[in-house]
Amino acid sequence: MLGHAGRLCFSRSVAKISTNGYRNLISRQMSQVRHVSGNSSSSEDEVILETHGNKCVITLNRPKALNALNLNMIRKITPVLKQWENEEKVLIIIHGAGEKAFCAGGDVRSIIESRNQPTSTLFSDFFREEYQLNYLISTLQTPYIALIDGITMGGGVGLSVHGYYRVSSEKTLFAMPETAIGFVPEVGGTYFLPRLTGKLGMFLALTGYRLKGADVYHAGISTHAVNNKENVEIEGCLAKFTKSASFLQQPFSLEPHLPLINDCFSAPSVEEIISRLQASSDPFAKDTLVTIRKMSPFALKVTKRALDEGVRALLIDKDQNPKWKPSSLEECTPEKIESYFEPVKDELHL
Repeated sequence: MLGHAGRLCFSRSVAKISTNGYRNLISRQMSQVRHVSGNSSSSEDEVILETHGNKCVITLNRPKALNALNLNMIRKITPVLKQWENEEKVLIIIHGAGEKAFCAGGDVRSIIESRNQPTSTLFSDFFREEYQLNYLISTLQTPYIALIDGITMGGGVGLSVHGYYRVSSEKTLFAMPETAIGFVPEVGGTYFLPRLTGKLGMFLALTGYRLKGADVYHAGISTHAVNNKENVEIEGCLAKFTKSASFLQQPFSLEPHLPLINDCFSAPSVEEIISRLQASSDPFAKDTLVTIRKMSPFALKVTKRALDEGVRALLIDKDQNPKWKPSSLEECTPEKIESYFEPVKDELHL
């Protein structure tokens, strides 16, 4: 449903790789090439890039930080993807180290803290280069498989959703939580979210709702699924994955609520969405109303507008009491929202 049309069926002699063999492939020494730069032990191994014959593996290696994406990692991944594409490799796998996350998002805290450094360009450099990497992934001709096992949010979505295949497991947890930190869904969110069924994408964008396990596949985020502990082979077009993942027998938990979601989130404004939720006696509507009222009013309106067209409290102070400016939907005037979509002076170009 998302990313490439899946036109490649791995006809270029793709070897069979088992789920238990992912890390074995990474650790093998045959024809292994590591690309490591820098002298700091804290940054040199944040990404491990390896080749095994004509197949390649990217390991996001910050498990203690849930493999959060930083600028150093982006600058290691981008050039090697270009190199592998030019070398006509037959397969690229990207996964996260540890048991908890593929990638929990961008390293937002370091970006925010860099704003206190007058000479730092981290803020603009990170987002520009992250979006360039997202675009590069979307244009790769080499089959690119993201094993989104565990937490996959924000920047982790950008590293996965634009590729050929996303393979989820019963441990996958997907979300675009940006409105909770006063931001809007980026990394291509305004492209892939509207392409989900009905108004599901608008619902996910405005509420930051977390999809878990089978829901990630049923929603169309992952293209395939595999039981985390099973020894299932990756071969052909990965068709075996979908058939063999027993946890997919669980129904889509949002299926009963899709009519309500489509009705409420098709409203022309955030205020009308809230009005429709308020008018419903459905407990799910009440729960959604509680969630959406915790989000930044401005981010809600900008997100709504962005999807129609095609971080203090949560991440740093952690007091769960954000002070939004403006603080209400009524203060988010059409003029203020429109200003976010006007040409800007000295615009950064990708």
